[in-house]
Amino acid sequence: MKSINLKEKHAEFKAQWHPHQIAIVDDMQVLLAKVQGEFVWHAHENEDELFQVLKGTLYMQFRDRTEVVNEGEIIVIPKGMEHNPMTKNGEEVHVLLFEKLSTAHTGTVKNVKTKTNYPKI
Repeated sequence: MKSINLKEKHAEFKAQWHPHQIAIVDDMQVLLAKVQGEFVWHAHENEDELFQVLKGTLYMQFRDRTEVVNEGEIIVIPKGMEHNPMTKNGEEVHVLLFEKLSTAHTGTVKNVKTKTNYPKI
């Protein structure tokens, strides 16, 4: 057991939309990611997903609305809900994600941004 400095871990990578695993808690994984621009519309049929904004402002798009998630806030996406995270004005946003190990990056959607493996840092 050792503490994990989130700012130091974020400094270890530059890739955007490519989560990096920093811990496993039972059957859940804790991921860090840097995001900029718009991602991919997708859903996770069997898993919830938690986003915590560590730096910047995340805009979580749903088909009927957009939720603004500010620095220091979280949003939980319920299983089966289609969503598309994005940022505005070229801002790079740092997020922490908490999700089951079985969660596919873009659900059943295949896209150039889809990742099938997350580096452990």
